[in-house]
Amino acid sequence: MTAITVVVVDDHDLLREGVSACIAGFDDLEVVGEAGSGEGAITTVAELSPDVVVIDLVMPGIGGTEAIRQLRAADARLGIVALSSFSDGDRIREVIEAGATGYLVKSVDADSLARAVRSAASGEGTFSPEVTRALMQVPSGAAPSSLTTREDEIADLVAEGRTNAEIANDLHLSVFTVKNHVSSILMKLDVRTRTEAASVILKSRR
Repeated sequence: MTAITVVVVDDHDLLREGVSACIAGFDDLEVVGEAGSGEGAITTVAELSPDVVVIDLVMPGIGGTEAIRQLRAADARLGIVALSSFSDGDRIREVIEAGATGYLVKSVDADSLARAVRSAASGEGTFSPEVTRALMQVPSGAAPSSLTTREDEIADLVAEGRTNAEIANDLHLSVFTVKNHVSSILMKLDVRTRTEAASVILKSRR
């Protein structure tokens, strides 16, 4: 099996090296590069074309959120996991809208970080529990009432961070059918990613 390639971005050397060491401890994950700034992230990713970027948000220069926005604009398929000490809803929403696939707090354990990297590589978002709770506190807009009963059911599972395969197994559907439903959900909610969809769904359910 080909390893998932990762670039780690953080302006603090010890934190960056620690995250890299955690990721490198899993046989299916490979750290291929590091960067210490938002500008460095953009350059390094362009040079190495990794599957996933794990990126801090508070850095000198353009910062993590703007770097995420530019990375997403350059590559719609890139997995982007934001790693931050902050878990307030407005900041999380801004990062998701910038194009992050997942959002974890820095207290996350190695296994959870590895799962988030794997999910991001397949285009699926992962949130720390603190992040999910914070998103639910952001003032909600209109509920996604245009979803069908089945889409509504699948939307709830997407918001829980379930993969297409897990949803298919839970609902006794084919993965192909789930993919079609998820595509319809994204279109109806007017969002680009599962992570953005999860944010909208969580706010509407509170």
